[in-house]
Parts: sequence; structure tokens; C-alpha cells
Amino acid sequence: MVKTVIGEETQLNLAETRISQSAIPAQVGLVIGKLSSDLDRGFVYDLIPTPQNDAGEPACSLVETNKEKRKASKSKSQPADSSFLAIDSDWVAEHARQVSRMLLGGMKVVGIYVWASDNAYKNSTMVLCQTIKGVAEASPFMTTDLDERLLIHICYSPRRWTCRSCALTSNITSSSLRPSDFKVGKVLNSLQRFRCTYNFDIRLPILNGGASNYQTLSEILRQGIAIHAKELRGARAVIDGKLVIDNEPRATDSLHEVELFLPFMKDRGAEACSLKDVAGILLFRSSVSSYAYLNSKEPVSQAVAEIKGDIIRSLQSRLDIICDEAVGELVSTDYSVEKGKDEILSSKPTSQLVLHLSRKTCSVAFPRRVFVPWLAGIFICDYLQQSESLEMLQQFWI
Repeated sequence: MVKTVIGEETQLNLAETRISQSAIPAQVGLVIGKLSSDLDRGFVYDLIPTPQNDAGEPACSLVETNKEKRKASKSKSQPADSSFLAIDSDWVAEHARQVSRMLLGGMKVVGIYVWASDNAYKNSTMVLCQTIKGVAEASPFMTTDLDERLLIHICYSPRRWTCRSCALTSNITSSSLRPSDFKVGKVLNSLQRFRCTYNFDIRLPILNGGASNYQTLSEILRQGIAIHAKELRGARAVIDGKLVIDNEPRATDSLHEVELFLPFMKDRGAEACSLKDVAGILLFRSSVSSYAYLNSKEPVSQAVAEIKGDIIRSLQSRLDIICDEAVGELVSTDYSVEKGKDEILSSKPTSQLVLHLSRKTCSVAFPRRVFVPWLAGIFICDYLQQSESLEMLQQFWI
């Protein structure tokens, strides 16, 4: 359980000023930071407001009850202000999913924040808990099994910050919220940086229809990435030319270069395959640049875990982007009765092709990962479609 949460003073002050100057009665957004089970602490790097949804409506709004009805029913057992927050939880979760794609190792969506009056906040604990649960499901942690997220309340009357830890149980209620000690300080300047360039060349079998549940290019790739993730967990790491030993501290503040070495083993992607079931092979190869950020008190083995998690998350995110675009193409395609079956199949996005039915060689370029400065020397990434950063080539046996 996270007992203490430390926020980056500069960024939180900027966020508070930005929200207060907007003169809005309520706002919800994402908390970017890290939760450390080793230190029993949480770190907050920045707050990102959730934008308006596709209909142009705010993700969070203040709902005020009828004043006359409230005045008539007012009693000692009821608060004078019964306003509450209306939150588009699904949209906040989608925002979390998109933002988590851009974050590097050691930086995650660790919860949500809300800007609201004290009464509106107290009257909305259930919807806030459900929103936190949705955010956690949309942006799960890969390198830790922590089952909690943060809820930061910024009250504007009177002005104060409070933080609570929310336990992610199957039956989440307001009792899942527990207070955490919230402090501010210089957090970002103390982070250590780790960089890794990871080269890979993966061969994935394309099996005949009855031999596998994975038929389309995207399904085969997703399964291949999952298998490779298990292999990557067993990789040994060398940092600045020295083999990493578990729980070894790292005292210097410079940029550290990381190399990963996979153990010698058979290709797990092709292990349980019979040659007669194989219709072809999918080559998945390229180079991934990865960054991770670590608190100076955490063991260096945690940085290695963050680097590995960042590599896998990067591959999964790029595949998700391709699949999202494919869904959009399918929706916009005109499947009229005048079009023949072959024409419809040929217009299908490459990622949705059933590979064992095709005999044409095809390739798909993954989006390129571009690093852009964020704050205090820290980077986030974006994905551009113009690049051929990752290449997949389908080949068939003759």
C-alpha cells in the first residue's frame, strides 16, 4: 500500500494555476507518475486534463440540484450543497489508454485528479471510484502487480490538495479509498535515466486454419509479442558495461546505457508446431529505442524491468494503432452488392488478412517511435505513420 505520495512542486503549481485561471467549476484528468512497492511511495510528475469528448462535451461537469427542492428538504442531516459530479468514465478511460502509449519506462497513468468543491467531491465518491477502475483497466501496469491507484482532489474553496489511495477490488466502493500523506518537492530532478536500443528478429509460424486460433496478421503478431515478452523477462542486462546484479544501487546521475541479452533457447514461437501444419512464416524484425526513469532510491534491477516493459508496451501500442486504423477503414469501406467477393477481400486492411488463405507476399510498416521533450529533460514518445521503423514480411513455403 502506498502510504506517502510526493508530487513535483513545479508541475503541480503550474497545473493549479492553469485550472484556477480557467474558471471552470469542475475538471477531471490523469495523474502521471509512478507507484513504488519497494519504497511504499507514490510519485506524481504531472497532471493531464482529459479533453472534451467527440461530441464537444467536457469529461466532467458539475450538476447542481434544484435550489427550491434543496431548500425545502434541507435539514440537519442533509448538507446544504448537494451538487455532484457527472463524469464520462468511458472517455476518461480512453484518454488513459491513449496517454499510456506515449509514456516511457518508469512513467505510468497512476490515477486521476478532480478539481471540485468539497461537497461535490464527497457526493461523487462512487463515480470517482468507478472512473479509477476504468482507468486502471485501460492502462494496466506491466512491471508490477500493485492493485491500487491514486485519487487527487484539488479543492478550490478552501484551496487545498488531498490524496487517497484506491484499492482495485472486484466490488469497488467508497470504502476502497484510504488517505495518503501528500507532499510536494523536487521529484523530477532526482530521476536517473536509462537508455536501451533493442534489436530483434522474430519468426512466427503461419498455421493452417484448423491448427491455430490465431488467423489474421494482427492476431499472429499479438500472440508473437506475448510470447516474446516472456522470453524478454529472462534476459540478462548489462548497464554501462557491467552485469546487473539484483538490488544493486546506482548512485551516479548520468545517462546509463543498457544492453539486453536473451538466453540461448529455441524459438518459442515455433516450438509446438508440426511442419505439416505450417503454411508460411511471418518475419517480425527491427530495432526499438527505449527509455526508463528511476528514482535514486530504487534498485537498478527495477530500471531493467522498466526497460523490458517499455519495449513490449511499445510493440503492443504500435500494433494497437494499426488495428484501430484498420477498424476505421472497415467502417468506411462501401460493401455494396455491386462489389464482388474478391474485390471486397482485396480491399481488406492488411492487418485483418487471414494469412494462411493468401499466397501473396505482404509487408506492413509499424509507426515510428519519435521522442519529444516533455519536462526536466524527460521524454515522451509519439508514433508517426510515415516511417518503416518495424517491418513484417510474410513468406510461404513452396
